Amino acid sequence: MPESETANTNSAQHAVDVIKVFDHATALNRSSAGRQGNVVALTSETADDVLITADLHGRRERFAQILDVAALAEHPRRHLVLQEVCHGGPTYSGELACMSHQLLEDVGRLKAEYPERVHFLMSNHELAELTDYPIMKGGKLLNMTFRLGLQHAYGRKADEVHGAYSKFLRSCPLALRLEQSGIFISHSIPSRVDRVGFDTAVFDRELRDSDLTEFGPAFELVWGRDYRSDNAAAFARLVRARLLITGHEPCREGFAMPNPYQTILDCCGDTAAYLLLPVGQELSMADIKSRMQTLENRA
Repeated sequence: MPESETANTNSAQHAVDVIKVFDHATALNRSSAGRQGNVVALTSETADDVLITADLHGRRERFAQILDVAALAEHPRRHLVLQEVCHGGPTYSGELACMSHQLLEDVGRLKAEYPERVHFLMSNHELAELTDYPIMKGGKLLNMTFRLGLQHAYGRKADEVHGAYSKFLRSCPLALRLEQSGIFISHSIPSRVDRVGFDTAVFDRELRDSDLTEFGPAFELVWGRDYRSDNAAAFARLVRARLLITGHEPCREGFAMPNPYQTILDCCGDTAAYLLLPVGQELSMADIKSRMQTLENRA
């Protein structure tokens, strides 16, 4: 068999394997024991602690560091929150083709390995892939560079693989709640909640196409960048939380606390911060700040 035909055959078989992984991960997302609508609820009965991370954007070396810190095999009651892996990071040699799809596949495999303890939250870049919502950055259309990466890896099977990704992404939770701690974790929070409100029914019902499109509640949740205290307080009240933990915003120090209710984490910049929080223990903002760690200087 010519070398080019061998490469195509290997690519096709890899595509079949990846599709199987994501079909399995999609089913696991929907059947998770703590899943309540589009929110995963953790209690002290189901978990000891949870490692919360944020945006990775194709940085597989950071993902490896997170797995090292999480040590899920050694801590059978530890949960892990991941978010935003698509778009960014390295490209295939000499091309614009983005390799971040490989990190998304890493997440799918990890979900299959630890189905009840790995939680990948819906994020704006993943929503963009799910709905073909265009994102421009640095003069590049990120959706296009992502598709070029799939084309490079899977050739004629690229659309089938993307379809399996999309089913998985649509099944991902919008948020995770630490019930006894009063902490609500989502990729971001909507803007102007104190002025226009927010449709919290999106957390309870099956996601509709209209939830995902521009100005729909899922879209507003993952794209919001309103860090005013009044806005955060209003959203916290609506979701019955005392404190909010999000990603979405680049942070020079790896984290930010823009108001008395919200902590932002960032794992993509030069400094990558994460939180390892006990489940079932009430925490203050001061407690959260004292528990903040970075991948560069982890304990």
